[in-house]
Amino acid sequence: MGHENITEFILLGLFSDEDAKVTCFVVFSLCYIVILSGNLFILLTIRGSRLREQPMYFFLSYLSFMDVCFTSTVAPRLITDLLAEQNTISYNSCLAQMFYAHFFGATEMFILVAMAYDRYAAICRPLHYMVIMNRQVCYVLLMASILGAFLHSILQVLIIIDLPFCGPNEIDHYLCDIFPLLKLACTDTSLLVLVVITTTGMISVVTFVALVISYIIILSTLRTRSSQSCRKALSTCSSHITVVFLFFLPLIFTYVPTADSVSNDKVFALFYTMFAPMFNPFIYTLRNTDMKNAMRKMWCRDTRFEGK
Repeated sequence: MGHENITEFILLGLFSDEDAKVTCFVVFSLCYIVILSGNLFILLTIRGSRLREQPMYFFLSYLSFMDVCFTSTVAPRLITDLLAEQNTISYNSCLAQMFYAHFFGATEMFILVAMAYDRYAAICRPLHYMVIMNRQVCYVLLMASILGAFLHSILQVLIIIDLPFCGPNEIDHYLCDIFPLLKLACTDTSLLVLVVITTTGMISVVTFVALVISYIIILSTLRTRSSQSCRKALSTCSSHITVVFLFFLPLIFTYVPTADSVSNDKVFALFYTMFAPMFNPFIYTLRNTDMKNAMRKMWCRDTRFEGK
């Protein structure tokens, strides 16, 4: 089988309006700068402070790293394609982009689950917290997230790699993803569409439901705590819940219904590829006292010494 005659695809992008393209070029370029600087700022702050010893911040540093990697598989191409005459992508580059987008996206998903488990252990089992979430457990959860994401991404590539592509080569999207590619195959892909909905779709739904249930358990446990510890726990949990909703809801809308809503998929994809990674640093820092203190210590001490 294989990809037969087609050696490259044409990405149709977000839209064809030329004026809007220039505006979006500026907006998305700024978004990408914010994503890179914000997430790298969090990463460096955690790694350069004592926060790195805490499991929650251990996972947050990797989440920030995944945000940078995930957006970098999509944003640079999306931005440059806005000003290009014709946006072609080779067959191999297309599969590579699909693999990496799914790999970094799925790793992020599983890290969010690990973070929910960490919050559950901290709030519901405080006396055993350091035993439950020791450094070895943190690394096992991280490696399980990476391995799970790798298997998921390989499955996407295996679904596409044996399909014949012989007719139109225009992808109605700004990135190579599995549904737009299935639409172009010169064979009946209805069974494969079901496979994607049940794998990617169900992973998204099950993970989202598990996260929501875990936070309901955590919040119900908090009702019995003192108001001060309750406030602190609520501020970290509310950050996590906001990120979970921002990331998962557009993902579910993309992969769960059917493969026919590709034009909507492009809008939903913007949320989890650009907007969620951009808001994550703000969500995790603005309401987090530990993070703010670590930033103040790390980034303000140099200027203080210089003034002496």
